[in-house]
Amino acid sequence: MPALPPVGILGGTFDPIHNGHLRLAEEVAGLLDLKQIRFIPTGTPPHRAQPAASNAQRAEMVRLAIAGNPRFVMDDRELMRAGQSYSFDTVTELRATLPARTPVVLMMGADAFLSLPGWHRWRELLEICNIVVAQRPGYSVTSWESALAPELWEAFSNRSVVNMQPLRRSPGGRIAIHTMTALDISASLLRSQLRSGVSPRYLLPDAVLEYIHQNRLYSIEDAGIGNTGPQDACHP
Repeated sequence: MPALPPVGILGGTFDPIHNGHLRLAEEVAGLLDLKQIRFIPTGTPPHRAQPAASNAQRAEMVRLAIAGNPRFVMDDRELMRAGQSYSFDTVTELRATLPARTPVVLMMGADAFLSLPGWHRWRELLEICNIVVAQRPGYSVTSWESALAPELWEAFSNRSVVNMQPLRRSPGGRIAIHTMTALDISASLLRSQLRSGVSPRYLLPDAVLEYIHQNRLYSIEDAGIGNTGPQDACHP
């Protein structure tokens, strides 16, 4: 029986989406020959303040950002679902629409991975999907062994693979690290620049920047609204 093409997931507040998100998706899609990557904006984040932009605005920015890439798909299931947004529920819902043994690859930043033991049903999440941990500048899972919670280090040690190819064949249960192109961009940085009048051009797609200006998003009056911490490529 031929192997089923893997499907990727990139979740986050996307407040706003930027070139770091897009580059991570493009690199992982190429390495794993992903059939598609679903960009899933968080609905109601369980461990952070509500995003500054509305659900509809964040969804539209994602649509603008991924236009023209046939492998990138906007998925609004969390925005349509009542209650808090948990990755376990999202992956479970998506799996129900796919052939049973389809490899599913969930992408996240190293900082998000370190917080995994605080996620809803995180051990079960590891069973139903593979995880690619993206190392950004200044972050490294392997060099942070002492900072990992013991249960996370045990899970990582038992599931990690040297390269990402096993993720193409396994429906879930594998963890791989990907050192992505050095683009030290965060949504919080972009919001700060926009509020300060500093141009973030070339850090996010032109169409997204134009949408932000047209809708007067992240203006100085919005300072302090929404998440002010680092922008992850995933959510609990």
